[in-house]
Amino acid sequence: MERSSRIQTIHIESNAVSITGDLTIPKGVSAVILFAHGSGSGRHSSRNKYVASQLNKGGFATLLLDLLTTQEEHEERFTNHLRFDIDLLSGRLCHAVDWLSDNTFTKNMAVGLFGASTGSAAALQCAAERSGKIAALVSRGGRPDLAGDALPMVLCPTLFIVGGFDPHVLVLNEKALHKMHCPREIEIIPGAGHLFEEVGKIDIVAAMAGWWFARHCLPTFAHRLETRPGNQVVATSWDNLEKTGS
Repeated sequence: MERSSRIQTIHIESNAVSITGDLTIPKGVSAVILFAHGSGSGRHSSRNKYVASQLNKGGFATLLLDLLTTQEEHEERFTNHLRFDIDLLSGRLCHAVDWLSDNTFTKNMAVGLFGASTGSAAALQCAAERSGKIAALVSRGGRPDLAGDALPMVLCPTLFIVGGFDPHVLVLNEKALHKMHCPREIEIIPGAGHLFEEVGKIDIVAAMAGWWFARHCLPTFAHRLETRPGNQVVATSWDNLEKTGS
């Protein structure tokens, strides 16, 4: 049986502009995951929406956010001048974190960040700037190199997920791993490219993200499960995903 959910479109003020997000709060959850999309994408990204839906089923609230305004997105199609402006994107993400801290329905929830591609750099920089408010971070096919000097200042547990067919990004993630001091891990999904479009691969991303956020955002889960996803129960679940391509 699926949880009943509170779903609303919200608007967040950030330095004289308003950014839009879709907030979903299933009944009885205690953590919210804020999504930072990659370049050329937004809150309607099919892959991020799918991961968010799986997290909702797993007991998390989610906020899918457009980091650019409609006008900026229109201009971006011709100029590409904002998609790598990590300071701008992370600043807006930080305002969203502050909004979650003040909102009636989310202010008592642990906050996790899920970043994809360039959005991962924005998430990492935000995690460094709002270190006291971020419980955990997951990067999918991320560009942590764009986070620059923020990497050593990230304190929250961080999981890097990279496709096995994405060697350039894998190298960038491995280098970032060595610059950080927080609890961190890297998971490589065999047979997956940069966008995880291959059959069944985004399911594995969602399972890994759900496990990481449960481990670090939900205290009751952390007490029950202290091992990595290689334990028998979770590994069996992922093996089934690989076989069925669900």
